[in-house]
Amino acid sequence: MATQTPSPTHQAVQEYYGKAAREAGGSCCDSSASSCCGPSTGPQEIQNDLYPAELLTGIPVDIVNGSAGSGDPITLAQLKPGETVLDLGSGGGLDCFLAARQVGETGRVIGVDMTPEMLELARSNAARMQVQNVEFREGYLESLPVDDASVNVVISNCVINLSPDKPQVLREMFRALKPGGRIALSDMVANRALKDEDRKDKEKWCACTSGALRIKEYIEELGKAGFTDIHIEPNVETILKAIESGRVRGPANLTKEQLKEKLFADLQNLENADRLMIAPHKITAKKPA
Repeated sequence: MATQTPSPTHQAVQEYYGKAAREAGGSCCDSSASSCCGPSTGPQEIQNDLYPAELLTGIPVDIVNGSAGSGDPITLAQLKPGETVLDLGSGGGLDCFLAARQVGETGRVIGVDMTPEMLELARSNAARMQVQNVEFREGYLESLPVDDASVNVVISNCVINLSPDKPQVLREMFRALKPGGRIALSDMVANRALKDEDRKDKEKWCACTSGALRIKEYIEELGKAGFTDIHIEPNVETILKAIESGRVRGPANLTKEQLKEKLFADLQNLENADRLMIAPHKITAKKPA
């Protein structure tokens, strides 16, 4: 495991999500027409529509609503009892707690986050829920605090796009996985290159938009890291739900149904869409056995 020196981007992200943790919530991105992420804090009823309702049963409402994600990596991962799971950018811990249920008492979940306030929140949440098979470690995605070939599954939810060195994150995931291990990620992905001024905009970066890789880049970098069976697809269901809930809004002259139809058509051929689109994607791959 290499040492890691925080970059200005790391520091900006820590400040942004540290504030979110202090406020016991926050959203990972804005409600623009080109992106969509999970809910911010809301009233005392579940506002998080990223997961099947039955998956969230028994989880405190504030933990569910305080999660900042772009999809459901838990269902995507198809976790099995006894597996060891590593969650990159674990935030308040929701995905770790959901994973812990599925891997059971013989399994183990490790959450890694670089923001002290998020780690404090996650550990507090774990204590409240009396979860015994989860631990949270402070560290950077580019230098994961885990041993080589020590986990079965790597998950992450709208976090890898925040890294200033995503190829290194993918190499670290590969290093941490046991042979035959797999990844199940939800992440924001772009259909075309972003402008330099957008890449340099720290607010947009922290909001999970300007740090997004292009689809081809993601596939290429996963391959370079050593992964096989790479599959990336737009999370259409999440995008349509975001439109319905108002988290994503289009031009004023389009109804919700018209916007859904247009986005659905664009998502079928995303790389050739007539405009920049940054959308949540489901990403899976394997480390050869």
